[in-house]
Amino acid sequence: EGERDIDADAFFTGIMSTSLGEDEILVAVLVPVAKPGEGSAYVKFAHPASRYAVIGAAAHVSVANGRCTAARVAVGGLLPCARRAAAVEGALVGQAISEDRLTQAAQAITGDLGNDVTGDIFASAGYRAAVAPVYVRRALAAAAARAGRT
Repeated sequence: EGERDIDADAFFTGIMSTSLGEDEILVAVLVPVAKPGEGSAYVKFAHPASRYAVIGAAAHVSVANGRCTAARVAVGGLLPCARRAAAVEGALVGQAISEDRLTQAAQAITGDLGNDVTGDIFASAGYRAAVAPVYVRRALAAAAARAGRT
């Protein structure tokens, strides 16, 4: 019945499921080109057999005068579907970018996970929740470096 755009926040609906209808196909993924002072990164702990993310973290940050002016962070693999990490974003925006601030912001992921962390025979829910801040921090650090601020 024509084309439609779906924001990533609404696209993922559950484990291996999306908001696409039975009569729809995905024809494009639009990713904006980074402007000066912006950087993004994705890191994951891949399952050795499937290569799917046991834990995946994506970050996009904007930096001006050494401060984070905007951030978008999402995690996947450890939840039923990919999810924005608003607590991480809130802990970073407006702050000076430093090693300590990136670590503190990454720790805020625990507030975004709730009781939804999934586990399996490869990695328990507790393990995934404990390791999530490490991967979020790696994504934040790589994004900040690409934005021109380490």
